[in-house]
Amino acid sequence: MTLASVQSRIDAALAAAGRSAGAARLIAVSKQQPLDRVEAALIAGHRLFGENRVQEAAGKWPDLRTRYSGVELHLLGPLQSNKVNQALGLFDAIQSLDRPSLAQKLASAVQKRGHCPMLFVQVNTGEEPQKSGVIPDNADAFIQQCRSMDLTISGLMVIPPLDEEPTLHFALLAKIAERNGIGELSMGMSADFETAARMGATYVRVGSAIFGDRAQS
Repeated sequence: MTLASVQSRIDAALAAAGRSAGAARLIAVSKQQPLDRVEAALIAGHRLFGENRVQEAAGKWPDLRTRYSGVELHLLGPLQSNKVNQALGLFDAIQSLDRPSLAQKLASAVQKRGHCPMLFVQVNTGEEPQKSGVIPDNADAFIQQCRSMDLTISGLMVIPPLDEEPTLHFALLAKIAERNGIGELSMGMSADFETAARMGATYVRVGSAIFGDRAQS
């Protein structure tokens, strides 16, 4: 599969669901990918990318951004509290807001900077103990807690359990978003991005289907 074919499949899924073209944006997940593959996507005109680790992004993207204008970068992986300031300097969106202590750190840092990236609350819809994210029963209260700190929550993000039907998790995320007045939904990866696009995703996160297998760290 290629970047162009993934985009075509997203477009077809949106059309089949009666959604407008461009309603779901493609995040090319470039974590642990060789630089030449990432640059190939940039040369092809793609500008929206996702990384899982602050340190990896810091070693890759400042230089790329000097050579390719208009890049938008999202943090998809867990954010350690001691890397908040570095993350705010690197990312246009943080999709892994998942605990009160991180919200407090972000609120303090954002107040000092006077600028806040897009923030997504990660919801652990499968309630998997090994996975980050607030559980669904706590999501409403956590969103309100973030808002009470003057953090604007732009979206919700989910990574469904591998062995479960993703549509159930996508539908649950959409319900949480609707009742909290949240418009952005980050859901769907290489195996299920078309389903996510049909079910209301505004961002889909695709890595291996675009770039091939990741480099081993």
